[in-house]
Amino acid sequence: VGSEMCIRDRSSMGTEILIHIGLDTVTLGGEPFTAHVAVGDKVKKGDLLVEVDLDKIKAAGLNSITPVLISNTDTYDKISLQKEGDVLFDEAVLKIL
Repeated sequence: VGSEMCIRDRSSMGTEILIHIGLDTVTLGGEPFTAHVAVGDKVKKGDLLVEVDLDKIKAAGLNSITPVLISNTDTYDKISLQKEGDVLFDEAVLKIL
């Protein structure tokens, strides 16, 4: 777990995940973000990590795109995109083999 706009986690399988909410959102000083977990917390599927006011990000002229990255890709044979664009709760985004 990281700062409000950037979430880092390691899954129980060792997958290192980085989720960055918006581009250049660090310039907002945490304003549109409410963290629900802290550094060191254990999280599981379905846990609320952070709430975001996307309208505030857009009003600041920033892009609200949210990249999801795997930082230890060399550990896996294949990582494939499962869903692009808007994603609903519980939809798979990546498949890691």
